[in-house]
Amino acid sequence: KISPSILSADFSKLGEEVLALEKAGADYIHIDVMDGHFVPNLTIGPGVIKSIRPYTNKIFDVHLMINPVMNILPSFIEAGSDIITIHHEISDNVFDCINLIKKNNLKAGISIKPKTEAKEIIPYLELIDLILVMTVEPGFGGQKFLSNQLKKIMDIKDLISNRNIELEVDGGINYNTSKQVIEAGANVLVSGSTIFSSKNYNEAISKLRGND
Repeated sequence: KISPSILSADFSKLGEEVLALEKAGADYIHIDVMDGHFVPNLTIGPGVIKSIRPYTNKIFDVHLMINPVMNILPSFIEAGSDIITIHHEISDNVFDCINLIKKNNLKAGISIKPKTEAKEIIPYLELIDLILVMTVEPGFGGQKFLSNQLKKIMDIKDLISNRNIELEVDGGINYNTSKQVIEAGANVLVSGSTIFSSKNYNEAISKLRGND
């Protein structure tokens, strides 16, 4: 599955961009929310998600790089998110956050930064729907892929075993690295600059899937 990150979209026409991604065959719409505190960048809030929600029925795959996150979770739940991914490294009780997401009938994801080991996700395996492995230090789009994360993706794939959990990878995903992460076991790829710098979103999404 391809989940284009709207962080790289043209924000002056975000609704149209989302519509174009839907027409181009995107599976999810990836929405990066950064707080300028947990990661060194500030992006959008729940209001923007709410404003683009009417443009598409595609799954909103919302990645919250926010700490603390518990108090603001309800706003993102109400804004129209479908999957909400929070970080293992936050100071809140992660289990309480997951429970709140699940209680509202949304899917819950857990994300880990490059320095966090694969084994840290073990306690969440029976509770979550998605694991997001960051293959760059979160905070900015367009960074170079950290190839030392491929082993971690394979390890997490083994830990997931036959559970119904999606394995998503975000960071430096282009036409070359997409092949590597698919081989390592990922089944959802987040890509921003590769898709949005292309003149043809449909072609870019197809190439990321491995359809040359």
